[in-house]
Amino acid sequence: MKVRFSRRLENLPPYLFVEIDKAKRKARQEGRDLIDLGVGDPDLPTPRHIIEKLHEAAKDPKNHKYALDQGMPALRQAIADWYRKRFNVDLNPETEILPLIGSKEGIAHMPLAFVNSGDYVLAPNPSYPPYRGSTILADGMIYDMPLLEENDFLPELNKIPLPVRKKARLMFLNYPNNPTGATADESFYQKAVDFASKHNIIIAHDAAYSEMSFDGYKPMSFLEVEGAKEVGVEFHSLSKAYNMTGWRIGWVCGNADIISGIAKVKSNIDSGIFSAIQIAGIEALTGPQDHIQKMCAMYQERRNALCQGLRASINADFVVPKATFYVWVNVPKKYDSRSFSSLLLEKCDIVATPGVGFGSSGEGYIRFALTVPKERIHEALRRIKERL
Repeated sequence: MKVRFSRRLENLPPYLFVEIDKAKRKARQEGRDLIDLGVGDPDLPTPRHIIEKLHEAAKDPKNHKYALDQGMPALRQAIADWYRKRFNVDLNPETEILPLIGSKEGIAHMPLAFVNSGDYVLAPNPSYPPYRGSTILADGMIYDMPLLEENDFLPELNKIPLPVRKKARLMFLNYPNNPTGATADESFYQKAVDFASKHNIIIAHDAAYSEMSFDGYKPMSFLEVEGAKEVGVEFHSLSKAYNMTGWRIGWVCGNADIISGIAKVKSNIDSGIFSAIQIAGIEALTGPQDHIQKMCAMYQERRNALCQGLRASINADFVVPKATFYVWVNVPKKYDSRSFSSLLLEKCDIVATPGVGFGSSGEGYIRFALTVPKERIHEALRRIKERL
């Protein structure tokens, strides 16, 4: 039998991290000592008190049944309390919060809920790949919003053509930004809200990195801006702040009607989060928070080491990030992003992510993730200096 993929599946670009994983596996099979600065997966353990709560909850047989799609009321309340304390944003836990099996799940469901064939989705370029992939799977059309260094990696909304605005149903935003590490302020968010309100466009703001910041900077929530809840929702996750990437627990919050649309897609595709993980998530949000400050201090040390070393070794050009655990670096002029990342892998046994994998506007950059100990960063810098 000849298996034929759907046109939607054929139109999907190769998922960036799958290709990187293949290259890593091959190098490791050859016995090479890789330093992986590619995928943004924290190398720190989940705080012990969260693990202990999971252990306790997993021993209770009642937690092994199907979980409610809308999540435990106690988890939704914990999210509401955390948002009020962290951002001074009030959320109704009954209608304005939906727990997710990781924020990626809800992000991928957004176009299925709101985009018809031929509708535009405004997507940053470069960006987290699921913004684009989910649009393709929903048969929507992508309109790229270039994130350029001269504009502080913020999209220029006023340059979106009027015909596109009229057919746009959804706009993805993401600050602090993956992959560039850029941040946005209240003025930008207000412009985005006003733009969305004027053109009847839903905003989906991905705030997964809001708790990873440096130099005294504290990212704000998109929902803090006046009118934001009328036009959009915000996605969040326990993955980065609490080192729980493999646990798959996040949420979307904001406009109740938008939440209900995502919930309808979710209920037809998957089930609720494992109850024991929800209980551990409550512990994460309500328990001790001192590890976050320590985590940020550690990533700041790693950032400083990498940035100083790159400038000294290859005279690299880049903006030092105030948030996220990524450094977005201009590649030397005689290379493109793929060839330079390949050179780092072949000559230095270093994994870095080519910027073009995040979109055409990412060409000319590579992304380093600060997810290895500082000693390994120093080793990576030594290899770059000696071998390139």
